[in-house]
Amino acid sequence: MRDLAALREQHQRRLSWMPWLYFALKPRHRAWAEAWQAEVQARLQAQETVRLGAGCFIAPEAALFGEPGRGIVTGDRCAVAAQAFLHGPLTLGDDVSINAGARLDGGRKGITVGDGTRIASGAVLYAFDHGIRPDRPVRDQPVRSRGIRLGADVWIGANAGVTDGVTVGDHAVVAMGAVVTRDVPDWAIVAGVPAVVVGDRRER
Repeated sequence: MRDLAALREQHQRRLSWMPWLYFALKPRHRAWAEAWQAEVQARLQAQETVRLGAGCFIAPEAALFGEPGRGIVTGDRCAVAAQAFLHGPLTLGDDVSINAGARLDGGRKGITVGDGTRIASGAVLYAFDHGIRPDRPVRDQPVRSRGIRLGADVWIGANAGVTDGVTVGDHAVVAMGAVVTRDVPDWAIVAGVPAVVVGDRRER
C-alpha cells in the first residue's frame, strides 16, 4: 500500500508548481489542502509585510518579501507558484496568477496588477532601473523608480520582460520572450525586442 503522507507531499509539490489545480480540487482533497495553505499563509504574514486576500494559493517554495512601506497586498483568489520572487511594493487585484519562476520587484514606486491578469513562468517585471552615464562605474550609478502598471485581464507571456515606467493596458497580451519598454494600449498584442504592436485581441 502506498504511503498516504508521501502521496500528499507529492500532491502539494504538484500544486506548488501548477497552482491552477488548487482551485479545481475535489472535495476529498480540499480540506487538507486548505488547512495546509492556511498554515503556509499564516507563517508568511507573520514574518513579512504581506496581506493576502481570501482563497489565495501561495506555494511554500515562492519567495515573497515585503517591508513596512514596501508591502505586498493581494486580492482574493490569487495564486503564486513555486520559485516566483515577489518584492514589494506590490498590489495584486483579484484572480491574479503568477506562475513558476516569475520575478516581480516593485522598486520604490511599486507594481500594480489588475484583476484577472496572468503572469507566465519566467516573466520579469522590475520597477526600477540603473543609470548608465559614462562618468562613473555602473555600481555607482543612481537608481530610479517610476513604477509599473498592468491592467485587468492582461496576459504576460513566458520569459517576457516589462521595464520600469511602463503601463500595459487592459486586455493586452505580451508575447513570449517580448521585452516591453513603452506603454501598451488596451487590447493590443505586442511581441519582439523591443516589443511592438502586432495585433488586436478583438480581431482574433
